[in-house]
Amino acid sequence: MSTAESILGADSRIPAGEWAVDPSRSSVGFSLKHLLFTTLHGHFTEFSGVLSATSGQVRASGTVTAASVETGDAVRDSHLRESPDFFGLEGQPEISFSSSRIEQLRGGRVRVVGGLKMRGISREVELEGEMREAGEGDEERVELDLRGTVSREDYEITWNQTLDTGGALLGNRVKIELGISAVRRHPG
Repeated sequence: MSTAESILGADSRIPAGEWAVDPSRSSVGFSLKHLLFTTLHGHFTEFSGVLSATSGQVRASGTVTAASVETGDAVRDSHLRESPDFFGLEGQPEISFSSSRIEQLRGGRVRVVGGLKMRGISREVELEGEMREAGEGDEERVELDLRGTVSREDYEITWNQTLDTGGALLGNRVKIELGISAVRRHPG
């Protein structure tokens, strides 16, 4: 049995070692309902993270610079970055995640459970998706595509506007979309 198999079982695709997120090949995005019928997409441009599979434990952690949010609209992005209604809360410049459990599921699927901290508030979230090993040249990589949903209200992000036709400008449920490519860290 290989080291990776001994960590998560014979069906594991998480190789033992330390893996650092490669921001140039990764994405941290989100989407939510906007104007009742459309979907607003956004992403963060500054983030980092580590996946560690050692000593029988698998852990994931990461941070996002909240002010690096982009949605394609300069006025909206400024509101998101600078207003305490969203990410401009003084003293809370980062969004962070730390896993409490990572489960390998059948068919290359994975479930990651942990604490998502935003605006000084931490809530447990569950992300599910796929993990695969990849290689490019001499680099060993682990790639994850993960999805989950959080409530804006759970993080006291309650700003909204009532539409003339009824309903709200922004939906409460936010879909998290991660496309992570992590490179093996070599000791030295």
